[in-house]
Amino acid sequence: MPRDSQISKARDTLMVGMSGGVDSSVAALLLLEQGHRVEGLFMKNWEEDDDADYCAAAEDLADATAVAERLGIPLHTVNFSSEYWDRVFAYFLAEYRAARTPNPDVLCNKEIKFRAFLDHALGLGAEQIATGHYARVRCDHNGCRLGLAADKGKDQTYFLHLLGQDQLRRSIFPLGDLDKSQVRTLARRAGFRTAEKKDSTGICFIGERRLQDFLARYVPRDPGPIETPEGTLLGEHLGLAYYTIGQRQGLRIGGIAGKPEAPWYVARKDTARNALILVQGHGHPMLMSAGLDGAAIHWIAGEAPEETPVHCRVRLRHRQTLQVCTITEIGDNHCRVRFAQPQRAVTPGQAAVFYQDDECLGGTAIAQAWD
Repeated sequence: MPRDSQISKARDTLMVGMSGGVDSSVAALLLLEQGHRVEGLFMKNWEEDDDADYCAAAEDLADATAVAERLGIPLHTVNFSSEYWDRVFAYFLAEYRAARTPNPDVLCNKEIKFRAFLDHALGLGAEQIATGHYARVRCDHNGCRLGLAADKGKDQTYFLHLLGQDQLRRSIFPLGDLDKSQVRTLARRAGFRTAEKKDSTGICFIGERRLQDFLARYVPRDPGPIETPEGTLLGEHLGLAYYTIGQRQGLRIGGIAGKPEAPWYVARKDTARNALILVQGHGHPMLMSAGLDGAAIHWIAGEAPEETPVHCRVRLRHRQTLQVCTITEIGDNHCRVRFAQPQRAVTPGQAAVFYQDDECLGGTAIAQAWD
């Protein structure tokens, strides 16, 4: 990809989203070393509901503050908890209640990190924002393109596929050309207390949770039968919302008389009967799909390619190896995708993200898989 204008002209104010992690710490460091005027902003996006949550958030703010002080830059703080609830978490819960499995990180990036944060930063006088995402953005007179990071194992374009031209033109990803080991080395050399801090995981801005227990606070349990495809009763589930396609752990069934001692996997959710369908074997045919139907595709370029079908590659989950596919139908409210090879555990509610070469084209929310 061309490397025209990832960085704005020197001395414009760049606002770095500082989470208290090593990635955003090094992003700020690199921009300072390049001669930019840098300020940091720490976002609070979830109102803590227990002491452990409070301690984690306080620790993150303390780490961000320590890094900002070491760099000699201002650190702003802002509370986007209301925006997060309205724009991200309400959708998250609605999807689970509909027995789908959403990916909150995707919407979180679109609505909070590259909307609420971007708007707030511009209001504070910044020209652009920067984050510690592993991705590349390149802009020229033809527009902005989102490219894979150098560290393919850390690449985060999957989570950024809902961004548009205006957002990308205002955004900088300083870590796009680095791998994680280089980032930690830079943090150690700078004396950052975040240098060895583990990567954050779990629900975007909420953190690591036991998902069933967390969901139970907001989504009532609705027990129903666990069955084989032939209708043999295996047990009782807690509610379809608490399970995802391809899931193996937490099914709470033991050995079944007359069945081999092989792992069970979630293959289907029969919402009409409130039944969870399990199969045995990682590669069972019911877990494999020839294609998917999706919602309208969000195209990063702002418009769909002129010709259909579109031959490209797809990623159905973060870190999955890119898979060859063909987008055979592109409508105003739907799309249809055929895989070159059958794909396992295609999950309604998750994102299918499309690529050509090292460029992320955009993506769609998976509506259903088909054989």
